[in-house]
Amino acid sequence: MSVLAKPLGMLLKLIYDLINNYGLSIILFTIVVKLCLVPLTLKQMKSMKDLQVIQPKLKVLQEKYKDDKEKLNIKTMELYKEHSVSPFGGCLPLLIQLPILFGLFAVLRNPGLYVFGSEEIYASINTSFLWLANLTDPDPLILPLLAAATTFLTSATQATANKGDQSQKIMMYFFPVMIFWWGKGFPAGLTLYWVVSNAFQVVQQMLISRTYVKTKEGSN
Repeated sequence: MSVLAKPLGMLLKLIYDLINNYGLSIILFTIVVKLCLVPLTLKQMKSMKDLQVIQPKLKVLQEKYKDDKEKLNIKTMELYKEHSVSPFGGCLPLLIQLPILFGLFAVLRNPGLYVFGSEEIYASINTSFLWLANLTDPDPLILPLLAAATTFLTSATQATANKGDQSQKIMMYFFPVMIFWWGKGFPAGLTLYWVVSNAFQVVQQMLISRTYVKTKEGSN
């Protein structure tokens, strides 16, 4: 994971050298990384929207060929081909992003190694931010609550975009609780990244959904 963590750490160090505030550096770093991932996110969302469009036809096929799995698979693939939809289109961008996310977690969990080059240098800088005395230590309440709240908003916007998806509704309530529990033990810098990342994603989802609706209305 150090293959990805090292360049990401260099980016965070570059931002820190420019503004000399570790907390603000994490916020700006998060925004820069999310902006770089926008093309993959757009591709993922487009694939999910395309799959939603053909869902009614898929249900018809599933009902028609419920006793013939082989025929159902053939007809399903024909439907995908007809509409130029890939069943894996929504997964591939996410799989590409996962190693990057793991690298980010490594950087923010161990900034002494990946950002500043040594624990001694990291220990010498001011890592306080707002009410937090040290972004290396966990914040037991406020940031985990913000992380849980923004995670809920992210899940809610996705559930709205994917109406009828029961798994999204379950995750909308389960995932925020899990993030709150994890956030209480993570370094505050890592939880701060999660809060900012979620806030960015909520705004991004709203803008993309609005653009999608306008495009759809314009094509009718």
